[in-house]
Amino acid sequence: MKGRAPARETAGGAPAAVEDERGGGQDRGVAEASITLSDDVHAPTPAVRGEGQPLQDGEPVFEVRGLDFYYGAFKALRDVDLAIGRQRITALIGPSGCGKSTFLRCLNRMNDLIPGTRVDGYIGYHGQDLYGDSVDPIEVRRRIGMVFQKPNPFPKSIYDNVAFGPRVNGRKKDLDDLVERSLRQAALWDEVKDKLKQSAFSLSGGQQQRLCIARAVAVQPEVILMDEPCSALDPIATIRIEELMCELKEDYTIVIVTHNMQQAARVSDVTAFFTAEVDDNGSRTGVLVETDTTNAIFTSPKDQRTDDYITGRFG
Repeated sequence: MKGRAPARETAGGAPAAVEDERGGGQDRGVAEASITLSDDVHAPTPAVRGEGQPLQDGEPVFEVRGLDFYYGAFKALRDVDLAIGRQRITALIGPSGCGKSTFLRCLNRMNDLIPGTRVDGYIGYHGQDLYGDSVDPIEVRRRIGMVFQKPNPFPKSIYDNVAFGPRVNGRKKDLDDLVERSLRQAALWDEVKDKLKQSAFSLSGGQQQRLCIARAVAVQPEVILMDEPCSALDPIATIRIEELMCELKEDYTIVIVTHNMQQAARVSDVTAFFTAEVDDNGSRTGVLVETDTTNAIFTSPKDQRTDDYITGRFG
């Protein structure tokens, strides 16, 4: 699989922060939305979760094999193999610059929006190649939503933020019910039900992040990607977002990037540890060291590099 040309701008021109793993962020224009990827993609029977269960039950949602990723000539990720199970929280941990956010953005083709990037390898979504010639990246992002590091509500009312995606997708009926349901899923309804016409910017940071989650779930994705969703929040708001993630996994598959190992231990079912290898020229390439149940990663990692990271010897 070769790199693809930059994707078309998302319908509605919704803004989204695209943070380069090498530093710096750019606003690009991607909606947190979700519709079917293709008529041939069907979700498997819901997985049965529990302590001691395998990393995924049945068909994985994502199957990544031999993934290499490039920013121009710079190789940011090398030979990543990872399967992500349905209705689980998978945490991506590792030191800064190891490619966690880059990998996350590969899962819904956000990196297509960065000029000069290239993907080699295979990323399957229910067995369909996400980077196949017939796949529209806009459709991918509609099915696989994303919540970013900093809350990014649109300059609209609370109501219009949540209704934005469904309206773009042509929905006109029952919007009031959909907005209420989405805000309830994001545990925000009781706090905003009497001020839906107020600006989204009137909300606190934690409320804005939950609003962004409500906006993402309003278009009924199967997967929600979260790139350090609590890093800009205070401890109380962080706890609320973590509780919300644990509630949402009953209906969604969640993949989260976090620098907070305690957060990964608290909320995730599976943890994948990435690190960076440095060549003789000082270039850093991200590699996936190991993946296991979160309990196993934090109590009995198989690789010494994982043990060194979680015990604070580096990172």
